[in-house]
Amino acid sequence: MTRREPSETAQQRMRQAAEPAFLVDLEASWGASWGAADDTSPLRRAVVRRPGSEYELIDPQRWDAEVGALIDPHGMWYWTGRTPPDLAAIRAEHEHLVVALRADGVEVDVLEPLGPPFIKSIYMRDPFLMVTGGAIVGRMAVRMRRGEERAATQLLGSLGVPILGTITGTGTIEGGSFIKLASGLAALGTSVRCNEEGARQLATLLGLQGIELLVVPLTGYSVHLDLHFAMVDAAKALVDVAGLPYTFMAELRRRGFELIEADHGERPWALNLLCLRPGRVLMAEGAPRTAERLAARGVDVITIPYQTIHPNGGGIHCSTNELIRDSAGRP
Repeated sequence: MTRREPSETAQQRMRQAAEPAFLVDLEASWGASWGAADDTSPLRRAVVRRPGSEYELIDPQRWDAEVGALIDPHGMWYWTGRTPPDLAAIRAEHEHLVVALRADGVEVDVLEPLGPPFIKSIYMRDPFLMVTGGAIVGRMAVRMRRGEERAATQLLGSLGVPILGTITGTGTIEGGSFIKLASGLAALGTSVRCNEEGARQLATLLGLQGIELLVVPLTGYSVHLDLHFAMVDAAKALVDVAGLPYTFMAELRRRGFELIEADHGERPWALNLLCLRPGRVLMAEGAPRTAERLAARGVDVITIPYQTIHPNGGGIHCSTNELIRDSAGRP
């Protein structure tokens, strides 16, 4: 009689778990249907970070006329205004953002400030990318933001969000340059902040999830794709024609996307909007002509005061990251 090890016998009694597949089992195993397959399905849960004492680092004596900004000589902060930020106004406008999201039925996780030296940490869009089933943690391109990845990983872990991958080595990826065009299709703007190695790694990680990545080379020192492009409805986008390659726009038209041109004088902040649900967007005040163009094409536009933070380099889209959308294409 062959003697079996107790562990072998026990393992035979255990139910194997390769099936059902990861996404089918997501809510049961991870507590929620985390992620989003696109940028336009109804937004159910989002995360923001309150502004804090980090803005006290901005020195009014550091005006650099050559670059037209207050700027740290060590490259750890900049503010594209002649006067330092009004923290009370920034806080008030950030609260407008939270109120507007909640008024539209979005559950909002409001994080406390990271404080110095993380001058850009209000921009929650950048440290991680959400796709169907979970997050991909990026790698920030500049020293002033390095370390936000750790805070993002801690956040995701505390919430129970699956981390589907990370950008490592010399790759750099920031979420503001990542757009989910449709279920199974995304775009990344390569730039001074998102390099080719980062794009290569991201394409591999997305490929494991069945997502095709279109790489969009941005010109000059443009930072992120979300300053030039925004999804406003299924297969409908707001575009900055002067800031995008013709080949990218032609490819989108070939795939059936409708492109709406933003008013030239209202760039870039007219484009840094957040789609709340198909055909409904949240936009900062100050872009009335673009809002009219969107309304004429069937898009409902909500506006809030959110201009005070713009000299820090980001707007509404930058300041939010989605955790859950009701996305088409999910099993």
